[in-house]
Amino acid sequence: MAEGTDETLRNQVMYQVYPRNHTEEGTFKALEADLDRIRDLGVDIVYPLPVHPVGKKNRKGSLGSPYAAADYRAVNPELGTAEDFAALVKAVHNRGMKCVMDIVYNHTAPDSWLAENHPEWFYRGPGGSPGNKIGEWWDVIDLDYSDPRSGLWDYQIETLVKWAKLVDGFRCDVAPLVPLEFWLRAREAVRAVNPRCFWIAESVEPSFILENRAAGLVCHSDGEMFRSFDVCYDYDVFGFFKQYLEGALSLASYAEKLNAQEYLYPDNYVKLRCLENHDQSRAAFSIPGAAALRNWTAFVYFQKGLTMIYAGQEWACGFRPSLFEKDPVKRDTGADLSPLLRVLYRIKKDPVFTSSAYELRPLPGIAGGGPAPDNGVLLAVHRPKGRANGEAVPMAGVFSLKGWSGPVQLNGSFTEPVPDGVYVNLIDGSAFPVEGGRLSLRGEPLIFKVRPEKPAAAVPAGE
Repeated sequence: MAEGTDETLRNQVMYQVYPRNHTEEGTFKALEADLDRIRDLGVDIVYPLPVHPVGKKNRKGSLGSPYAAADYRAVNPELGTAEDFAALVKAVHNRGMKCVMDIVYNHTAPDSWLAENHPEWFYRGPGGSPGNKIGEWWDVIDLDYSDPRSGLWDYQIETLVKWAKLVDGFRCDVAPLVPLEFWLRAREAVRAVNPRCFWIAESVEPSFILENRAAGLVCHSDGEMFRSFDVCYDYDVFGFFKQYLEGALSLASYAEKLNAQEYLYPDNYVKLRCLENHDQSRAAFSIPGAAALRNWTAFVYFQKGLTMIYAGQEWACGFRPSLFEKDPVKRDTGADLSPLLRVLYRIKKDPVFTSSAYELRPLPGIAGGGPAPDNGVLLAVHRPKGRANGEAVPMAGVFSLKGWSGPVQLNGSFTEPVPDGVYVNLIDGSAFPVEGGRLSLRGEPLIFKVRPEKPAAAVPAGE
């Protein structure tokens, strides 16, 4: 993990927003007008998609992708002025939140300022013309970081230092495709002007790493990226999440992949946890049933790491807005997860989430005295590390990921048993019993401290 990473990032929630499509106006000022509502959802960090001007050459769609930047040192006039963006960041700060800037350093638009003024800084395809290494990204051309003395490294780092005087952190698009040594040098330079700046890497899927390495290209693993970055995406396991939803992977196998992160990464690793983002299908589209969606939502907050929600997730939007057109987020879905998000945010502030030993395991249902078929119930436990974290007690979450109801066996799954007694579900304040190491689910998520409000000996018969 990068030196000095703040582990309280695991207690925080980030709100990803696409300024073009967040409102009908699609401007910085319109987004600023929505900040009070965003903050009241329970948000620590506001993360807008790239705010730079979009290139015109080879555009996808009529407006182009915000990830095809034309000038790293300017803002998109369609969203507002540089002063409007600075005012937005100030308004975020005034509400006690932080602002992360989306940086796209692997590539630019073909007609970017850099392409026109420094064509020597770009990768050349087989024909000798500027090109890109990822064929489907035909609207961009790749930068060439192979020579640290070319001037590109200095220019890019100077740009980061400029923005670091305004924003609180950087989310770096496909960061593994840029040399790790560049990020290490950039972090050091930025630290001089903003010591509290934090760095998020959009790390990539295992298959993407292997494909690029097989082609002889730079593509770093999460373990490498953690040397420079505070947070890495959870794309190392996101594919398994999708396979489980599709029925191609068992819940036990999915839990195994999550458990492996505890020994694969540095002790203070921070993963970005999300159900959806601008590149992935909406959770409400992928997850069938309102109860299942509530359980998955509770689980993503309970996970060890920084939680991210994508604007519109609070309304259970099923339609993902286009990156390339004016396509405002629809708010009239008839669903509102905002009350649940607020409660989960308060739970996430518990000190046990800051530093814990984390473990997951499926809980088969009980039918006719034996285990029932896979019911989609997942148990997750945070246990405080050592004895230094005196405020924290173990926290357990039971998530019925298919909305299933019925009895499950808690004990025997972990070294730390859940004593019999009456517990309080921190999500809704309701009480529920654990008897004989079992509890009965009602299809809704449970999060509770592993310390009964009423020990078993004090529970009256029939309660």
